[in-house]
Amino acid sequence: MIPSRHASANTLRRVAQTSARVIPSAVSHSVAAVKTGKGLKRGAIPAIGHLEDLRPHARAFATATGSPSSPLPPRKPHFDKILVANRGEIACRVIRTAKKLGIKTVAVYSEVDADSLHVQLADEAYCIGPAPSSESYLRMDKIIDICHRSSAQAVHPGYGFLSENAKFAEQLAKEGIVFIGPPASAIVSMGSKSESKTIMSDAGVPCVPGYHGTNQDPQYLFDEALKIGFPILIKAVHGGGGKGMRTVYEPSAFFDSLESAQRESLKGFGDATVLVEKYIERPRHVEVQVFSDTLGNTVSLWERDCSVQRRNQKIIEEAPAPGLSPELRADLSAKAVAAANAVNYVGAGTVEFIFDNDTHQFFFMEMNTRLQVEHPVTEMITGLDLVEWQLEVAAGNRLPLTQSSIPMVGHAFEARIYAENPRNDFLPDSGPLLYLSTPEPTHTFAPSLPPMSPATSNADLSHATILAPPTNTLLRIAPSVRLEQGFTQGSQIGVFYDPMIAKLVVHAEDRTEALRILRKALDEYHVVGVSTNIEFLRSLAGHQAFIDGDVETGFIPKHREELFPPLPDPSPELLAQAALFAVLRDHPEQSTSPWTSLASRRFGGDVYEHIITLQTETGELEQPFSVHVKSLQSGLFDISVHSTPGASPTEFHAVAAHLASATSLSTTLNAEAVRATIVSQRPPPHVPASSSPHTMERLHMFSGGRKTTLVLPSPNWLISLGGDVLSAAKGALKAPMPSLIVDVRVSVGEEVEKGQAVVVLESMKTETVLRAEFSGVVKSVGCVKGEMVEEGRELVDIEEGEL
Repeated sequence: MIPSRHASANTLRRVAQTSARVIPSAVSHSVAAVKTGKGLKRGAIPAIGHLEDLRPHARAFATATGSPSSPLPPRKPHFDKILVANRGEIACRVIRTAKKLGIKTVAVYSEVDADSLHVQLADEAYCIGPAPSSESYLRMDKIIDICHRSSAQAVHPGYGFLSENAKFAEQLAKEGIVFIGPPASAIVSMGSKSESKTIMSDAGVPCVPGYHGTNQDPQYLFDEALKIGFPILIKAVHGGGGKGMRTVYEPSAFFDSLESAQRESLKGFGDATVLVEKYIERPRHVEVQVFSDTLGNTVSLWERDCSVQRRNQKIIEEAPAPGLSPELRADLSAKAVAAANAVNYVGAGTVEFIFDNDTHQFFFMEMNTRLQVEHPVTEMITGLDLVEWQLEVAAGNRLPLTQSSIPMVGHAFEARIYAENPRNDFLPDSGPLLYLSTPEPTHTFAPSLPPMSPATSNADLSHATILAPPTNTLLRIAPSVRLEQGFTQGSQIGVFYDPMIAKLVVHAEDRTEALRILRKALDEYHVVGVSTNIEFLRSLAGHQAFIDGDVETGFIPKHREELFPPLPDPSPELLAQAALFAVLRDHPEQSTSPWTSLASRRFGGDVYEHIITLQTETGELEQPFSVHVKSLQSGLFDISVHSTPGASPTEFHAVAAHLASATSLSTTLNAEAVRATIVSQRPPPHVPASSSPHTMERLHMFSGGRKTTLVLPSPNWLISLGGDVLSAAKGALKAPMPSLIVDVRVSVGEEVEKGQAVVVLESMKTETVLRAEFSGVVKSVGCVKGEMVEEGRELVDIEEGEL
């Protein structure tokens, strides 16, 4: 409902009544208007797409009815041009808001990112070096030089890379360039986990017990760990994203874990200093989004729950956090505001807390002095554009809203789509996005919100007591899907950067409805070319404990068996569709489809046999299935599926099989209409056929919300098929992914013990240690330190034997 210029007073009053529910304020004029208006019955307000749609109309009502308003202070103009010092989806996200505001953008990119989406979206783009981030995205001198060359007035760092680098912020200031983030002093204070905990304790914010000092002697840290009591957490004092973090359950594992955490921290953040603190057994990860301006005002934009993690990194987030009482929400927000004020914070920041599920106590963990990956869920429940807020604050303007005017409506989830293999310990994957089909977005990002007249004094913005927003009872939220992505079909997911492909965000009236929308959207998300976590996220979103809101950081290991059930054999219906697809593609004269451009091949008349093998998510091949397809006439087939050796085959009569395109097969099997999306992935022409699944054609089938990968081997391979096609030397350790060799810890002839670290790999900014599966002697070493190795490369071969 959009009031026109001639809208009646009753219509405008009705809009204001709705807006008052959306923008709670004890002293707002819209609330006063509601008190003078007539009551509304539940359901009287029609569903709307997003809560922000009504704000301008609420102000129209105030004007039409003569409600008083305070004049706004003079507003400083936006920048003319900004440089986005990042890549991927966050660079695209910042560019979209800048375009909305009429701000020109400058992109920077490494050599491997020359064709990336963020480069295409920006007004200007400059190459800053080779693929390694240390030679490109972390080169402050090159970025500053491009700022001068392009006349960019400010730099938005996104997250990661230089976003929390105080030296970068200081250098920009010296060059007369605005850093769209907090002052360097706040980055230094909050960037150090040890210093920040001291500051928080002084500010009255509770902290986790532990040692946060400067003594980094391994034995001293071990002694402190013994005082705290195992399990303990080793954590890099700088950085974030789970890097340089290790959970240690037994004293015997302390020194190896310490060395690994320090090495990862030094590589990622240039500092090997760590802290040691108590590891809470059943914690939740609850964080509060805060915003501060240069005029001393700070607000909370409510909390997010980011508890479900793998490899110490978040994969699904939601807002608001489930199960929090209004009193606890207010206390968390007040402590977060106090934390920001303690370091004179400016801009967007996130104060992270550990919430103990057993005691319901919360402790300060750290503050991320940047925009978070999961900021869209906050935008969805508040209707605000946080990047726009960042630009407003960086320009020197006050916060657009006071604390009492910040909404919280509905529930939102964000699922991070990663190139990784969940069944292989979530190891990252790389390669091209050969096929990409996503759910249809109904919402891109929050629209522009004009600054509102202050409802209270500036003191209200940073008041220690924060009232939680009242529960909405009138507003109906239309479910929406939002997609934040930095890659398109054909893009390359490389080994040099984080493996996140996109963020899938949903918003609905309540948590139950939002989860339903999330599950449906994940069912519609199809990727071929790299392994992804999409099916795992779908399993997670459908798990009863998650549906009930019973979350904790140990959710995945706790429910591992349910989240990773044994993979079922493909159904006879699916095998029949796969065989039909192969027949119709290779013999288009058998189809009723207009898709007949491919050359046909005949193998023995009108009867076709296809041996189809299931490929598991770990890359192994299962028992092959035999499918016979007999063509009766064009579009009619008899299909016999032999899915179990010795058992009777499943018979189908396929009618009017139709290959509508290269990826869509529609047919009827025994009078039941079925449809599948099938993507063929053939090996490169120069790769000879062999017993490896990497040299065979794969059929990726999407049906019923599930992806099944089948392999079509060549006849020569079938003749020689016997046993496990992926079997190798028993002690051979292979690269599980394209990786950089960080360290080789053994040599030929050396004796090793079971569990001993043999090779250390790095891929997608994450270290992986390969360990001996048994005691024995090293027969061969097929890699050297500093070498890039492909997936499947045999790195070390160990011969089992008594030592």
